[in-house]
Amino acid sequence: MKLMRTWAMARKEFIHIFRDPRSLGMGIAIPMIMLILFGYALTLDVDKVPLVIWDQNRSLSSREFISHFSGSRYFSLQGFVDRYGEVEQAIDSRRALVSLIIPADFSGRLASGKTAKVQLIVDGSDSNTATIASGYAEVIATAFSQDILLDHFKRRGGGSPTIPFEVRPRVWFNADLESRNYIIPGLIAVIMMVIAALLTSLTVAKEWEQGTMEQLISTPVKSQELILGKLFPYFCIGLFDVLLAVLMGEFLFQVPLRGNVALIFAQAAIFLIGTLSLGLLISIVTKSQLLASQLAMVATFLPAFLLSGFAYPIRSMPPFLQWITHLVPAKYFVVLLKGIYLKGVGPGVLYVEGIFLAVFGLVMFVLANRKFKKRLA
Repeated sequence: MKLMRTWAMARKEFIHIFRDPRSLGMGIAIPMIMLILFGYALTLDVDKVPLVIWDQNRSLSSREFISHFSGSRYFSLQGFVDRYGEVEQAIDSRRALVSLIIPADFSGRLASGKTAKVQLIVDGSDSNTATIASGYAEVIATAFSQDILLDHFKRRGGGSPTIPFEVRPRVWFNADLESRNYIIPGLIAVIMMVIAALLTSLTVAKEWEQGTMEQLISTPVKSQELILGKLFPYFCIGLFDVLLAVLMGEFLFQVPLRGNVALIFAQAAIFLIGTLSLGLLISIVTKSQLLASQLAMVATFLPAFLLSGFAYPIRSMPPFLQWITHLVPAKYFVVLLKGIYLKGVGPGVLYVEGIFLAVFGLVMFVLANRKFKKRLA
């Protein structure tokens, strides 16, 4: 293999990319647009849950109880209703996802030291939001109940009772539980896998469709030189996309980057070699730009989005799907990026994922090389 011929091949590809604005736009603009759209649109936070209240008591105690909900950032008070029919209408029309019904004897039972039963109606058609909203409501009600209990003890001259135990939760790595902090690193992995494979899936197929592959075959360039020359320009574009994504994560989405930036680019380089080679392999096999682009999308987007652990936890999947996730390279890159971004860990912790990515890259490159040799013969 001669570097001169490899560089000549890469230079030809560079010229082709810069002369074709569509190729350049697909390589740089589309990843940034996808990152912005998914970064802002995809959120797992449940805030401002619409709430309607039927206050049958209308007392000072009930208003104080309501203020705990209306003052919380987790609920958004949409108004008051006066009967069950209005509660049903509010939930059916999605004006409210939660309804709080305070009974008429609410303040009386509290004053007499009895338990007041408050009804919480939750729209279960969105089970995830319903579960989280129920948890929020239970926490608020428990805090209000404890305040009432402490007040009763004080009035009876018993002083402040000692709580048997107290849980003090402390969240590491993402203290505010912002979903954006772990979505953006995962998004970078998913987008880079899709775009890298899509870019190279068109290169060899285009040569076959335009009839220029025969000219390349007739030249002294070897298959390894041709593949490396094809990969190099898109490898540079991929690293530039990673740089833009890291900058957008830092300054646009304010995602904390606690780890080593150089480690991100080192792992991204290994990941790109594998995904670019995968796209090239698809292009060599199909020889059709349309078929290659469709196959690249199916082979990368769906596995990366559904089976990488980016959007859905892998441990919650059925066992056979958990086994399949070991074959999805984006899974290892997602773990690497989250570890570097949020935990600030290095190769001592993430070496297993790095080895898997290196093996994936080597296997894809060898397969593309062997398949192309076969076509030349």
